[in-house]
Amino acid sequence: MTNAESENLKSKITSLKREKNAVIFAHYYTRPEIQEIADFIGDSLALAQHATRVQADILVMCGVHFMGETMKILCPDKKVLIPDMAAGCSLADSCKAEDLAVFKAQHPDHMVVSYVNTSADVKALTDIVVTSSNAKKIVDQLPADAKIIFGPDHNLGSYINSVTGRNMLLWNGACHVHSRFSLEALMELKRENPGVEVLAHPECKGPILAQSDVIGSTKALLDHVIKSPAKRFIIATESGILFEMQRACPDKQFIPVPPEVTEGVGCSCNECEYMRMNTLEKVYDCLKNEEPQMSVDSQIAKKAYDSIDRMLRMS
Repeated sequence: MTNAESENLKSKITSLKREKNAVIFAHYYTRPEIQEIADFIGDSLALAQHATRVQADILVMCGVHFMGETMKILCPDKKVLIPDMAAGCSLADSCKAEDLAVFKAQHPDHMVVSYVNTSADVKALTDIVVTSSNAKKIVDQLPADAKIIFGPDHNLGSYINSVTGRNMLLWNGACHVHSRFSLEALMELKRENPGVEVLAHPECKGPILAQSDVIGSTKALLDHVIKSPAKRFIIATESGILFEMQRACPDKQFIPVPPEVTEGVGCSCNECEYMRMNTLEKVYDCLKNEEPQMSVDSQIAKKAYDSIDRMLRMS
């Protein structure tokens, strides 16, 4: 797409937003041009909170499927659109509701704390939803003797165990982007850039986190680079955040940690292909046609709402 075509589409999207009283939400991991036309940009927690506050008839969630579900659960009276229903999540896919139901039955004395990167069906089986922004804060509020199943992200769960002193029972799931960072490449970057801070998302594997100076949610990492006097940073998270970091700090340099090369195949950065399924063309089409529209079964939505509401009240 040429620059002229891109700008024309952005103009049409802006007109449709006004005409239809629509608001566009975008996750930090989406394409730069999607972030440019969004009314709200954020991580999962911020987007969920914003969704409950806006006065609009239509909410467009540029992210992945579970984010659209979460938005619909929180805003049942609003029309929630998602540009591409096929935009899934490897982490959410790693925990199926039927499998979690069996696991819960095997551990009836455990409560379930689930990462927001899960389907509505899994949230309906969950006691409290968390995000990487608030997981520690929420787990710290639970009784010291509480028995907890934490899922689906094993890496995040391991990190929360380490910083809270808990011994939560962890589901063995992972984000395919955050779990593939190369430790060897990170060590090489550290040798080439002595003294430069390494910033990592807690969905990364333990050896990556062990070599990191700052561990935090996407928003926490963004806040850190904005406040820090340093001019260079090594970043171990999905590369979409680099756009917002560069926009907020044009005088600073951000060095992405590359993924491991598997069977001779690799890339120079870590991108979530599901997030990249959101395009200007799809945003325009979904606003114009008001579809695809997100829907969630009412009984599932009610149970899922309770677990999300507990998170929002404890955050």
